[in-house]
Amino acid sequence: MTTAAHTNPIVHDRVASGVRTLARESDIVRTRAGRWTLAVLRLATGFIFLWAFFDKTFGLGFSTPAARAWINGGTPSQGFLNSPSVVGPLKPFFAAIASPASDILFMAGMLGIGVAVMLGIGLRVSAVAGTIIMLFMYLAEWSFGANAASTNPVVDYHIIYAIALIAVAVFTAGDTFGFGRAWKSLPAVGKHRWLV
Repeated sequence: MTTAAHTNPIVHDRVASGVRTLARESDIVRTRAGRWTLAVLRLATGFIFLWAFFDKTFGLGFSTPAARAWINGGTPSQGFLNSPSVVGPLKPFFAAIASPASDILFMAGMLGIGVAVMLGIGLRVSAVAGTIIMLFMYLAEWSFGANAASTNPVVDYHIIYAIALIAVAVFTAGDTFGFGRAWKSLPAVGKHRWLV
């Protein structure tokens, strides 16, 4: 009698060779429209992080004027963490972590997350790192009080970006319009599934 493990080629490869085969996006998301939608979500979300890196590095004038650009001596995370935008009971904590090291970590995070998500590689690591950054920013702006910068005290854009990163990682949405399939075929990624 044939079992499901022997009719599914992915499971069969795992059983026969002992090699863990990573799921393809098409194994999880069965429709082309679903995969294309996730690809657009992935590219847009990655671009948000990548754009933040470029705007803060070069002062493109959208959220960072040229005079406060990182290349001109600006302090991307310190500027935010010590600004009037940071309110609420965690304000002393965020002021305490503002430093040149926080600038480097923040900018490395923006660049790394943006590039990885746009390429469709390292989505699990990007989702974790991006969610942590978004939660810190969400808590720093403390939208729970009256007259807060956010128009919604519970769900604002930080939460939506974190959810988008998580969805892209859960559905391994790097294969469509990305390099996810090639990335998952690398021996190191197959061995260390957290790199997916």
